[in-house]
Amino acid sequence: MRLPMNRIRAGLVLALALGALCGGCTRLQAREAYAAPAAPLAHSAITMNQAVRMVERRFRARVVRAETRKNHGQTVYVLRLLDQSGRVFTVRVDAASGRIL
Repeated sequence: MRLPMNRIRAGLVLALALGALCGGCTRLQAREAYAAPAAPLAHSAITMNQAVRMVERRFRARVVRAETRKNHGQTVYVLRLLDQSGRVFTVRVDAASGRIL
């Protein structure tokens, strides 16, 4: 029984240490660490960073994960957001038009 408690304690210490290291990071730097490269794709009208800013303003939430996916030949940004009430939801943005799907 003692071994699992030590692992939990070690995990908490590691999490606190990582949090302290990233304490000086800005929100944008933290977001970019999780986001796909910001360089526009060959046929994209908007970049990942532009899509992130757009949905953060529109939904008044923070993007906590961002990735680029191909959907039937269409490039789509899949953004996971966290709002002030703690709700997590996903928004998809068409990279070619900037339209929310």
